[in-house]
Amino acid sequence: MEKLEGLQAPLFSLSNEKGEVVSLEQFIDKKYIVLYFYPKDSTPGCTTEACDFRDAVKDFEELDAVILGVSPDHEASHQKFIEKHGLPFSLLVDEDHAVAKQYGVWKLKKNFGKEYMGIERSTFLIDPSGTVVKEWRKVRVKGHVENALTVLQELKK
Repeated sequence: MEKLEGLQAPLFSLSNEKGEVVSLEQFIDKKYIVLYFYPKDSTPGCTTEACDFRDAVKDFEELDAVILGVSPDHEASHQKFIEKHGLPFSLLVDEDHAVAKQYGVWKLKKNFGKEYMGIERSTFLIDPSGTVVKEWRKVRVKGHVENALTVLQELKK
């Protein structure tokens, strides 16, 4: 997959944890979007990442940014994950991996000698015009949210 940085973000509409349709377009011309793809609700790395975003959500909101998480999990799983960890942002359902494929994050993965298709943990920072201004692929959770916040702060200066 070629880099998306500098290109228009692929537009999409997905259901959130409440079954409401969330479209990327509803934020364009209004906010920055922190779109993060993660493999699975309630797994250690994904929980840490979600809680790091939760803990920094006010800082992102002050910079006119909205956080959206995307994984292949279903609504009920997202709802449980949000309730358990007090997540103040929507998690979007991409069960058929269509949006993950658009963003080039649906990849062949290897774990314990097994190969399977899954989400490569990635984050895309999209500006109010709908352009991907920064992308992080193969994200390491530790320090990632702080890094994303720093990049956004620099852009807003």
